[in-house]
This record gives sequence, structure tokens and C-alpha cells, in this order.
Amino acid sequence: MAKVYVFFATGFEETEAVIPVDLLRRAEIDVCLTSITGKLEVTGSHGITILTERLYDEVDFSDGDMLLLPGGQPGTTNLSNYEPLCELISEWNREKKRLAAICAAPTVFGKLGLLKGAKATCYPGCEEQLLGAITSTEVVVTDGNITTSRGVGTAIEFAAEIIRLLRDEETAEKIKGNIVF
Repeated sequence: MAKVYVFFATGFEETEAVIPVDLLRRAEIDVCLTSITGKLEVTGSHGITILTERLYDEVDFSDGDMLLLPGGQPGTTNLSNYEPLCELISEWNREKKRLAAICAAPTVFGKLGLLKGAKATCYPGCEEQLLGAITSTEVVVTDGNITTSRGVGTAIEFAAEIIRLLRDEETAEKIKGNIVF
């Protein structure tokens, strides 16, 4: 079974985290809600508090198939400023392991120099921070090992793309049908 680590920082965009977690679990993909804050409870940008499952320092990420970053502010900034996560993301990219980010969070990849020459999308207005990327306005873009998406309104398609990548097209379409998308 595929495994995805979803990272939570104070000020994350709730919908961009919860929809992928929910749909990936419906697709029988193992998902671990991982806090970078030092506390299991993490509050999002709209005041909704999520109880994560693990603290970053407690996790051995070697069993993972994907690292996923929800957007939101100041969540994206907090993810970008958390050096252990940035080192992990860079290591995974060197190994061509799957990375995914939505909304403003693709800027974390941009700041790390991971998008040079790659096609990527993000929340409108954040394109300049996708350093070296070939920017797109597509809902979801996968280029190599990196998947990016635009925002709250694209969270279902983002999750479906991840399901397609980690399972298959049939499962992605089945999940979309089951939720009447």
C-alpha cells in the first residue's frame, strides 16, 4: 500500500489538507498527518484545529511514497522556514521520489530550486516564486516526480491526480464518482 506524508504547519489551508487526506484514504492509500509544530494539534488559517497523528521528529520517512504540502498562509511560509522539512524535500527530489504541493505551497519547491525547467502551477500571484519553472494555469500539473495544483477549488482534482499516480486511473475515477464529482 502506498504511503503519503501530509505536513501541517500553523496557518495551513484546511480544505487543501483535509480533502486530499480524505480522498486518499478512500482510495486505500496510507496517509500520515505529520505536524512540524512540535504539537499534535495544529490550527489552520481559518481557525480550524486538526489533530495530527505524528510529530515530524518522531517519523522515519523511508517508508513513504510521497510528501504532500497543503498551502495557506502563514502555513506555506512556516513550511518553507522549517529546515528539516526542506532538507527532506530536497533529498527526496534528488532521489526522484514523489512530491506534491497545492496553492502557495509549490513556492516551497521553487525556493529550493526544484522547479527549474519543470512545468508547475500554483495559486494566482505566486508564480514569481516558482523559480525557474514553466508556469501553467492548469488545475493540476505533474512534471516528473512533482505534482502541483492551484488552490482550494482544485483540491479534488489534486487528490485524484495523486490517486492516479499512486494507484491507477480506474481508482481515481471511482473515487470521483463516489463523491459525485
